[in-house]
Amino acid sequence: MNILKNLLAGFAGAFALNVLHEGLKNTSPDMPRIDLVGEEALNKVLSSFGAAISSEKKLYQATLATDVFSNALYYSLIGAGSNKFIVSRAVVSGLSAGLGAVNLPDKIGLDDEPVTKTSKTKVLTVAYYLSGALVTAIVLKALNKK
Repeated sequence: MNILKNLLAGFAGAFALNVLHEGLKNTSPDMPRIDLVGEEALNKVLSSFGAAISSEKKLYQATLATDVFSNALYYSLIGAGSNKFIVSRAVVSGLSAGLGAVNLPDKIGLDDEPVTKTSKTKVLTVAYYLSGALVTAIVLKALNKK
């Protein structure tokens, strides 16, 4: 049952991250565009198998689904271990994911500009991932009280 709670909480965090990103991405030129990095990464992987997605709409949908699924799995790890350290694990996990999102794209051959354009863009990218992790922690704490 713990695995199910962790996955449910991880999905809540991933959903919160994506709602935040999708809701704000077009409000200012400095907003992070995590979706663009994800689309490029997904198409690079698919291209290596000869299966790139050429439709913009289908690429967006596939990237969003992949993003929610992978972030849900990642955030679900926050629930592993003692309940006493859920918030600490959430903070470390969120900051790690956010810093990775800012620092890794160029190192793996992706365009990092959508998440590193300005200092504000970088800080918001990290904040988005931290927010998703904290939502996961809140949901885990609520589920563990029941």
